[in-house]
Amino acid sequence: MATHNKAFIFDMNGTMIDDMAYHAKGWYNILTDDLGSTLTFEEVSKEMYGKNSEVMERVFGKGKFTQEEMDFWSIEKEKRYQKAYLPQLKLIEGLQAFFDVAYTAEIPMSIGSAAIPFNINFVLDNLHLHKYFKAIVSADDVAISKPHPETFTKAAELMGVAPENCIVFEDAPKGVEAAQNAGMQCVVLTTMHEAEEFSQYTNIICFVKDYTRLSVETLLKTNN
Repeated sequence: MATHNKAFIFDMNGTMIDDMAYHAKGWYNILTDDLGSTLTFEEVSKEMYGKNSEVMERVFGKGKFTQEEMDFWSIEKEKRYQKAYLPQLKLIEGLQAFFDVAYTAEIPMSIGSAAIPFNINFVLDNLHLHKYFKAIVSADDVAISKPHPETFTKAAELMGVAPENCIVFEDAPKGVEAAQNAGMQCVVLTTMHEAEEFSQYTNIICFVKDYTRLSVETLLKTNN
């Protein structure tokens, strides 16, 4: 039973923080320099979705690495990413004010991300954001990554809000697809992808480059 009319679910990387270029560089270095892939930087960038283990299996095939090896390289990649990105770590423009308005209005908010807790806490701890979120769903909390809807339906369940009353904030086509599969509308951040890359989806409310002109009040009036 829904206890609120609307709730917000935020993807993190590329949606709350503009860090995807740093993830791409981290993956490229691991996959090519350490693991011997011959993919170009552009090819690596296209494979960066889902869990870290899924990325490695897409590039090298299943069975190439043990689970222990994948866990090691997953954390190693994130350590390199965090070291490189920390001096630049900040919320996308306008998001702090957006959070404050939504929080004051007691709108439930959660994170639904394919990131591991190690990276989610890196952002929430350093930017002091924990108080804003009623729930956090990470890569460790789901069986199947986006575009499967579990990430978002689980976040809705944890907030006590019906899926159709949730608005998702995403930056990637696979994430928008996951929201659509969950029966949720979506605001798309064009940090890494252009609007035309989302033409197949019917659940998009709007495209924005940041949060400076995005109104919490207007979103609350969005029809499902």
